[in-house]
Amino acid sequence: MSCIKPARRWQPRFYPFKRESFRKRFREKIEIMLKGPLWGCRMCGNCLLQETAFICCMECPKGLRNGPCGGVIPDGHCYVDPTRRCVWHAIYNRARKTGRTDTLIEVLPPLDWSRTGGETWADVISQIGKVGSGKFFGSLFSRDREYRKQVWDSVFMTIRQPAWWNGDREYHPAAYTEPASELERSLREGRFVVATEITPPLSSDTEKLRKAIEEVRPYVQAINFTDASSAIPRMSALACCKVATDLNAEPVFQITARDSTRLSLQGDAIGAGQFGIRNILCITGDSPLVGNPPISDMNIYDLDAVQMLWILRRMRDEGIYLDGRKMKHPPRYFLGAATTPGALDPELQAIRDQKKVNAGAQFFQTNIIFDAEKLDPWLEQLDKRNVLGKVSILAGLAPLKSYKTALYLHEKVPGVYLPDKILNRMEKAGDGAREEGIAIALELIASLKRKKGISGIHLMTLGGEDIIGRIVREAGLDR
Repeated sequence: MSCIKPARRWQPRFYPFKRESFRKRFREKIEIMLKGPLWGCRMCGNCLLQETAFICCMECPKGLRNGPCGGVIPDGHCYVDPTRRCVWHAIYNRARKTGRTDTLIEVLPPLDWSRTGGETWADVISQIGKVGSGKFFGSLFSRDREYRKQVWDSVFMTIRQPAWWNGDREYHPAAYTEPASELERSLREGRFVVATEITPPLSSDTEKLRKAIEEVRPYVQAINFTDASSAIPRMSALACCKVATDLNAEPVFQITARDSTRLSLQGDAIGAGQFGIRNILCITGDSPLVGNPPISDMNIYDLDAVQMLWILRRMRDEGIYLDGRKMKHPPRYFLGAATTPGALDPELQAIRDQKKVNAGAQFFQTNIIFDAEKLDPWLEQLDKRNVLGKVSILAGLAPLKSYKTALYLHEKVPGVYLPDKILNRMEKAGDGAREEGIAIALELIASLKRKKGISGIHLMTLGGEDIIGRIVREAGLDR
């Protein structure tokens, strides 16, 4: 590894879809000869090096182009392959050292697959010609930092932000006034919200699903349905949401980037409204590697969570599809995203989360929290960035059933870490582990209710929906 390329290229380079002219093939050959050894270039044809501290984000095994997933190991390595450093962790650290963290806020576009395998130098040369070569090269020696940035962006931002995307670094508030869902209404009214999560059934039988929904409905404002969590197929989240609306429960439709394309995402978002679904949670999704064999396609994702939010926000607020087509009747929904406060340095995690909020996230569901005090540095960073007032945060909790469950979450689930004191309590509890797990959850709720920026909790019961009512009552959240 060199200081220029701190990670290894995950997969081989792309090649053009069709035969190209000799001139283009020659330029592509020169580009890969230079950029390959220096940056591990995959010839994606959509280069973002200027915005990623000159570390190629395509070295990420998921191909994420707007920041890391929530599975970064504490030592900064990738959970998909722990022998590799998380490339986005390296990007953030270099950007901080060079004073360029502001560039990481920009919402970057997905690949235009018609350009993969091709070179980008011709576009750069052409844009420099339009700006003026004298002006561009002269700006490199200017002492005026703002002027250098302005000229630099006039070349490179034009290339990396095509007209069909128009990403930026700005916050875009929702363009509607009335709440899109009952969950949003509760959050706007300042209520301390309780949401929960029900795992979809393995079979087509919905009897157990209906029973679970009816059991938790009186105690929660919303029910989240996972989308092939841990890369294991189950009944679709969309179907479960439809069952919930039929039972007058408020569903949260979870969509993972792993199993979505830009086409399916837009179609599903439009269709969800026809079932009365008004809450959509956009997440990147676990790598197929954590699922059961045979392992599905591990190539890069078509979208990441930030791009999903950007597309859905523009559909709702601007009434346009990604390809620019207008729609007469835009969909209405409340957009959410997931976050893992303990995965990165708090400052870097706040940058990642600010980008999600700018892209369109209106509420966050955090990964499972077992140490409420560790949220404080992250919340402080969000507050410094003026993010807390723009997003509602639901802290994730999971009442532990046993010491074995605690160890599994700590050792196997990306982004979940249990303090030694919690592990010790669960180990000593023995046969009373379930009661000890409930006691820990109640202690965490009491602590979270006092924290600025926390709007509620998201209870993940791991199949134990029967304890929701008890926890809500004993925590005093049923009043």
